[in-house]
Amino acid sequence: MRIQDVQLQSDGSGSRIQARVIWEDCDQPERLLFIETTRDFGSDLEPSWQAFLVGCLIPALHFQEQRLAVDGEVCPWLLEGLETVMALVRHWSKGAYFPLRIEPRRILREGAQIKQGPRAGMFYSGGIDSLAALRLNQQRYPSSHPGSIKDCFFVHGFDIGGVVARGMKYHVFDRGLAAMEEVMSAAGTTAVPVYTNIRHLCDERDLWLNYFFASVLAAVAHAFAPRLDVFYIASSHDLEHLEPCGSHPLLDPEYSSFELRIRHRDAALSRLEKLKIVADWECGLQNMRVCLANVPERLNCGRCEKCVRTMTGLVALNALHTTRAFVEDDVRPEMFESFAINIRHRDHFYSEMLPLLEARGRDDLVRIIRRKIAA
Repeated sequence: MRIQDVQLQSDGSGSRIQARVIWEDCDQPERLLFIETTRDFGSDLEPSWQAFLVGCLIPALHFQEQRLAVDGEVCPWLLEGLETVMALVRHWSKGAYFPLRIEPRRILREGAQIKQGPRAGMFYSGGIDSLAALRLNQQRYPSSHPGSIKDCFFVHGFDIGGVVARGMKYHVFDRGLAAMEEVMSAAGTTAVPVYTNIRHLCDERDLWLNYFFASVLAAVAHAFAPRLDVFYIASSHDLEHLEPCGSHPLLDPEYSSFELRIRHRDAALSRLEKLKIVADWECGLQNMRVCLANVPERLNCGRCEKCVRTMTGLVALNALHTTRAFVEDDVRPEMFESFAINIRHRDHFYSEMLPLLEARGRDDLVRIIRRKIAA
């Protein structure tokens, strides 16, 4: 694979960086990749070779490219990190993904760029992981601290618009962005919309979930390196239940360069502990967006596995009836019949709810959860 012609382009509506990607050892078509944002944040984008290197690495491994040639500068700190990424992916895949050669035209020899001041941001989806991360940061860090989150990046081309066959769904993205406004106001942060097509290099769901998705977030981070020097990625699983995953405490920090740190955070917390943090935050409770179904006129469909799981957790915490994020105010056993809950390491999300559900006398939900886990 070769990454060429990285450029910054701007017009009246916004700015984008783009790169041409040419495959060398497989029959994939040449691609024009981009990361773009609106006019308000266009001055913070830089034509970063490192952004596209990070974003292209996992698909290049997947399609068995022998090298990844970058026609520009790359930080040696990042190159070392990507060696670790490739070794970890090789281990997780039992040798199916073999490390390739990374060949930058030049090694970045200068130190970190001088910025306006230290500033931290995070990737925000509206889900439980990112809401809890934002709330904890707000509680733990004084606003004057350089680790205090000032920007929340909402990415189109991730869960919304990420799969070509499902459509771009810009209206769903705009609805999610509007739902952020109340949360951003309460947290004293800025919502930064970002659009990218890097995921379209390979739409295979297992690759995305098992190896790929944090690297797309890291690519966006590198594109915005002039604005921020710390980016947080909220954990997907707690330490006790770690499995190979596209975002992982051993993986995410290795996408850092010397001038840009990427931190995987809150892996010490279970999903139910995070949900309680959100449930105790009125603004977060009313504006959570956990659903990937992207149904019309609702943040959450109330029927998919993620919705039912989150709603069940809120029942366990006696909070479902207090949120407008879901139309439903209770969970019935038959809601579980249309999906499995013991795939992709999800069963522990349900198991930790059982004591609270039992204490609330919800034996109907306890029985169906235990049956589904054992299925």
